[in-house]
Amino acid sequence: MWKLDNLKPAPGSLRPRKRVGRGDGSGHGTYAGRGGKGQTARAGFKMPPGFEGGQTPLWKRIPKRGFKNPTRRQYAYVNLDVIAEKFEEGEEITPEKLLEHGLIKEIKDGVKVLGRGRCAKALTIKAHSFSKKAIRKIEEAGGQAIVLRRRGRGPAPDERASSTTSDSDQGEP
Repeated sequence: MWKLDNLKPAPGSLRPRKRVGRGDGSGHGTYAGRGGKGQTARAGFKMPPGFEGGQTPLWKRIPKRGFKNPTRRQYAYVNLDVIAEKFEEGEEITPEKLLEHGLIKEIKDGVKVLGRGRCAKALTIKAHSFSKKAIRKIEEAGGQAIVLRRRGRGPAPDERASSTTSDSDQGEP
């Protein structure tokens, strides 16, 4: 019967530890299993990943591909038919309401409304961007497409046009 006092490790699984640096007679003297002299023989040395002994590493030798656009806008997209299905006529729809109803997962750089499907209801939709088809369909149904200022960026396109001419720009002699 197995008891805690008579448990033993499997035969051959325990081996005596290697005692390095205890003289040449031990077989692990002189360099203590660390090879020759230099950086790798020193205590605390750690080879950096990808290091090839001073040779140009592989990750630097292979050609680089692709491009990551730093100014890319990540919109949350939603189609008109989905909006018309969830909301009542005359209701004002904002990105926050779309998020509440689960039509979009998150708002990164804004919300863009696309023109798939029909929109027979007069809805006021506020979003950061609209497709031309979506604007046309919303206005045909008697609704409004209001462009919001983009998140974390400059003014919306319609605001930019109106702010270019101010009173101070009018030439005064």
